[in-house]
Amino acid sequence: MDTTLRDGAQMTGISFTLNDKVRIALMLDDLGINYIEGGWPGSNPKDAEFFREMKNHPLSNAKLAAFGMTKRKGVNAKDDVNLNAILDSDVGVAVLVGKSWILHVREVLKVSPEDNLDMIYDSIRYLRDHGLTVIFDAEHFYQGFKEDPDYTLRIARTAEEAGASAVVLADTNGAMLPHEIYEITTKVVKEMKTMVGVHMHNDSGCAVANTVMGVLAGARHVQGTINGLGERTGNADLIQVIPNLVLKLGLKALRSLDDLKKLRAVSRFVYEAAGLSPNPYQPYVGDYAFSHKAGLHADGVSKVTRAYEHVDPELVGNSRRFVVSELAGSSNILMYLRDLGFNVTKDDPRLRHALERIKELENEGYSFDLAPASAVLIVLREIGVFRDELRIDYWKVVSDDDMHVAMVKVNGELGVAEGVGPVHAIDRALRSVASRLFPELNGVILTDYRVILPGEVKNTESVVRVLMEFSDGKTRWRTVGVSTSIIAASVAALLDGLNYILMINHYKGSR
Repeated sequence: MDTTLRDGAQMTGISFTLNDKVRIALMLDDLGINYIEGGWPGSNPKDAEFFREMKNHPLSNAKLAAFGMTKRKGVNAKDDVNLNAILDSDVGVAVLVGKSWILHVREVLKVSPEDNLDMIYDSIRYLRDHGLTVIFDAEHFYQGFKEDPDYTLRIARTAEEAGASAVVLADTNGAMLPHEIYEITTKVVKEMKTMVGVHMHNDSGCAVANTVMGVLAGARHVQGTINGLGERTGNADLIQVIPNLVLKLGLKALRSLDDLKKLRAVSRFVYEAAGLSPNPYQPYVGDYAFSHKAGLHADGVSKVTRAYEHVDPELVGNSRRFVVSELAGSSNILMYLRDLGFNVTKDDPRLRHALERIKELENEGYSFDLAPASAVLIVLREIGVFRDELRIDYWKVVSDDDMHVAMVKVNGELGVAEGVGPVHAIDRALRSVASRLFPELNGVILTDYRVILPGEVKNTESVVRVLMEFSDGKTRWRTVGVSTSIIAASVAALLDGLNYILMINHYKGSR
């Protein structure tokens, strides 16, 4: 069960729009998720509106679930506003949370242990009598079990007797360690006839591991969020949990292996909707999850992929990357060249010379980890198979208050342009000439621009590193420029970016 739209939405700094929630739900349905917890209709108008809007978007695989709490003390279930809000949402599944830690029962709810059991039973029974499937989330279950296991087990059995289809054990504080999860879950599974589930938070950094241990202990209902979004430090990341269950444990968590290929796309969309930058180091789907920087690793992967990769990246919609850097060997460079169709042998002295040049540049402040296109151009220049199509003979920028004018001479032709800043002006001036010489560059856009101060800033002459990302609508590539001048570094990165796509297009056209 995915709870991105409810528990994930509680993450600080996140506010999904109604349209975001609908699109995420449809992607989760296409992914093959069984249950989608859409929100808490009794808590805010947006969630109530979401359930109304979803009537216009029938799901093909998943069942939509509404979240709520057990009835308030002293109120009949039929009169409880929260329970009736779930009924009004007109869904077939309810996720009901109740207290299972005696501390919360006495100090938060301020009711007797028996009254709490009655509240749980009556709430589940009320929704069951109205035809809903009820998943019961036992809040703070593991903390409660450590303090009073007998009472906590009574909570689970009461939910079972009331008709819950699954009793979910929650590590609400995220405090538990994997061995504790395994031990406690094993005991509960032995006591229950109803399916047992797990719901983990990540406060101790163990949410994914705890979820896997819960499954190994017998739990068969798993809750989590896409990218681990959630309250405080987040929830168990389903992007990691699902492939662990399928590829490592051989369990059927989705409909088929092909569904796993959608994980990266789903992860990226949820990051975008949340207004967050994707985590490049995220297991399975991150940009660097299958990147190889050390020459030894790249050489090993080039011979036997499983030598340094725990799964095939294509299984989860990702791809293999080789990083060119001062730590890289010739294998990394060879991978890039072969992908582009250049056949160069490993013992070619020109290749070794190119690698030495890359290492020299990294010592001067360059970094090709995020800008492999610039590294490829260096190699191709060194081995003599490529000459820059665009060459700047001269450039100058004049700035006066809010006016910035750039003049460039490219391949002997003059270009002049204004911009909102000096870099924007030089970009427009350079492109005014480049697009005349090479019309195909009109379709190339700049998608990212970053200025980085590498190392310690010692004085006003410290070098700056400029990273640029480009796209022609089909592919993306990154380049880097380094100088004591931001404008000069930008010019270098910009030139590399345009020359790279010209090289790709012209070389492919000549083969």
